Amino acid sequence: MPKAKVVQTRGFVVLLTIAACASVAVPGARGAGKLQARIDAIWDAQRYIKIDEVKPGMDAYCLTDYGEAGIEKFALKVLKVVRDIDPGRNAILVMGLDERFKHSGVVGGCSGSPVFIDGRLAGALAFGWTFSKDPLYGVTPIEEMLEVGLVDGSSAPAMASGMAAMTIDFSKPIDLAEVAEQFNARRLLGAGAAGGATALPCPLLVSGLSADACRHMAGQLETMGFMAIPGVGGGAQEANDSPAPLVPGGTLTVPLVTGDIKMNVLGTVTEVRDGRVYGFGHSFLGYGPTNLPLAGGEVYTVISSVQRSFKLGASTEIVGAITCDEAGAVFGRLGAEPDMIPLSIRVERFNTLDARTYNCQIARNESLTPGLARSAISGAVFQAGSFPPEHCIEYHAAIDLDDGQSIRFGNVSANMDLLEPASELVGALALLMNNPFAGAKVKALQFDVRMTPRNIDSHIWSVDIVDSKVKPGAKIQADVVIESYLKEKRRHQVSIDVPEDLPAGKYNLMLLGPYEYETFLRKSMPYRFIVTNYQTIVDALNTVLNVGRTKLYCVLVLPPDGITLEKAELSKLPRTKALVLQSDKRGVAAIPHAQWIEEVVETGTVISDKQIVAIRVEK
Repeated sequence: MPKAKVVQTRGFVVLLTIAACASVAVPGARGAGKLQARIDAIWDAQRYIKIDEVKPGMDAYCLTDYGEAGIEKFALKVLKVVRDIDPGRNAILVMGLDERFKHSGVVGGCSGSPVFIDGRLAGALAFGWTFSKDPLYGVTPIEEMLEVGLVDGSSAPAMASGMAAMTIDFSKPIDLAEVAEQFNARRLLGAGAAGGATALPCPLLVSGLSADACRHMAGQLETMGFMAIPGVGGGAQEANDSPAPLVPGGTLTVPLVTGDIKMNVLGTVTEVRDGRVYGFGHSFLGYGPTNLPLAGGEVYTVISSVQRSFKLGASTEIVGAITCDEAGAVFGRLGAEPDMIPLSIRVERFNTLDARTYNCQIARNESLTPGLARSAISGAVFQAGSFPPEHCIEYHAAIDLDDGQSIRFGNVSANMDLLEPASELVGALALLMNNPFAGAKVKALQFDVRMTPRNIDSHIWSVDIVDSKVKPGAKIQADVVIESYLKEKRRHQVSIDVPEDLPAGKYNLMLLGPYEYETFLRKSMPYRFIVTNYQTIVDALNTVLNVGRTKLYCVLVLPPDGITLEKAELSKLPRTKALVLQSDKRGVAAIPHAQWIEEVVETGTVISDKQIVAIRVEK
C-alpha cells in the first residue's frame, strides 16, 4: 500500500504512516477487470493449477532446500481448501509427510517454497501456527501471488493490517529522543496472517561480527519484528565462483546490509518467469512499491527448535531488486538496481590495539534504514565486548545528503552505552526520511566512535561570585567548582561583561550543564528547533545535535529586546512597531526576542545540573 501522509498546516500534528505491514487496497470493479486481464495474459493452465481444481486428500509436494542435498521434494497431503480465510483471501491447508518435516515442524525460511499438485504449481508455503506439533502449513494460491506487481502494488487485498506510525507535532521544537523512541517502538514485521496463524518468519541472518555482538544487536532487530539469527560465516559467495541461481525451491535472500557486516533475510523462491521473481508467499513489509536488494543464497542446514525451527544459510551477490511487496508475495526483477546507502563505521576501544573500520552498504528504506544503521553500529562497537560499568564515548557522525548539504555532529556520552549517539542518529534519519516536506535523499553515512573506561560525570559543587552588585560596563567574576564522580574538584573562572546600557535591576546569572542549557535554548528560542520545511529540518538538526556535553554554559539573562516573527529575529524594534506586529489578527504569532550574554567553559566532564545566582546592577 502506498505510504499515507497526513500533512497539515504549521502548528498542527502531522501523522506519518511510514510502514504498513501487510495492508493493500482492494481494487474497484473496473480495476479488478484490468487486473484479471493481466493475470489471464500470464496464466498457463499447463503450468499452474487453480484453487478451484484443488480437493482435500490430493497428494502434493513442495520444493525447498534443507541444506542436505540442495533443492528436494517433500511430500504433502492437502487437508482443506479454505475460502475467505481473510476477506478476499483463500488458502490451501497442507500437512507435511516427510519425516524431516515431522521432526522440525514448521520452518522459518520455507516461506515461498513452491507447492505442486498434479504436477502444476498451486502456490507457496506461507503461514503456520506457532508451537504446532505437526508440520501444518498454509499455502498462498499462485493466482494471488501472480497479482503482485501487476498494478503498482495496489491490487492484492490485505491479509492483515498493521500500521506502524509516528505522530510528530511539528508545531513544537523537535525532540530527537522522542522521535527515536517512537521509531524504535514500531514493529514492522510479525503481523498476524490468515485465520489467526502467523506468516512464516524469514530469518535475518547476521554475520561479519562475533556471536556476542550479534546477540547484542539481535534484541534491537527483534523489536522491529525480525527473527535475528547469528550467522556462521561471511557469505555463500566465498565458496562459489558464481551466484546461486534463482529457481523455484531455491533460496531467495534480501541483503539488507552488505559488506563487512551482513544482514540477510532468507526465504524461498516460488516462481521465476522472464526475469520476474516471486517469493515468500506473504509480504515482507507489505506496503507495495519498494526497492530492496534481491539475491540468491545457500542453505547450510535447518536448526530444529521446539519454539520455531529455521534455516541457517547465507546470501550470494545481489542480482536484482524487489520492486513490489504485497500481502501475497514479494516480487522482484532480475537486473534491476537496488538503492543502497554507504555506511562507514570506525571503532576505537581501550581493549583493542588498533582502530577497526567497517565499510557497509545499507538498503535505502524509510522504515528500515534508521534501525539497520543503529544495529550495524551497535554490532561494530560491541564486537570487542561489552562496555565496563564506567565508560566514556566520544563520537562523530556525518549524514551526507545528495543536494550537497550534510548534518555533522560530534559529542561525548558518559555511562549510557550507545543510548545517546544511537538516539541522535536514529532520530535524525527518521526525520530526514519520514517527513511531509520531502527533500534531498541521504547519500552516505559515517560514524566514528572511541570508547575509554573512565567516568566523566560531574556536578556543580559551588559558585562564588566576587561581587554580586555591579555597575553597567563592569565585569561579573565568578569561581565555579566542578566536582567529578571520583570527588575530584576543579575550579573554573568565569568573567562576563555587563553592557554599559543595561538598566539597573536584578538579573539572573545561570550556570548550566549541557542538558539544562539545551532546555534553556528550547524555551528561549523555540523557533530554531521548529521545522516548517525540508531546509529547516537540516538547520534544526545541525543546531540541536551540536550542544557540547563537556562544557559549562554561563548565561546572563537580559530583558527581551524586540520580537521574533516566525524565524525572523527583529531586535531593537521600536515598541509601536512591535505592538502592531504582535496583533492577534496576524496569522503568525510573534514572541519576545530573548537575549543574553554567554560564556562557555570547557570542563572535560558532563555536568548534570545547574545553579542560578542573583546579580544586581546598580546605577
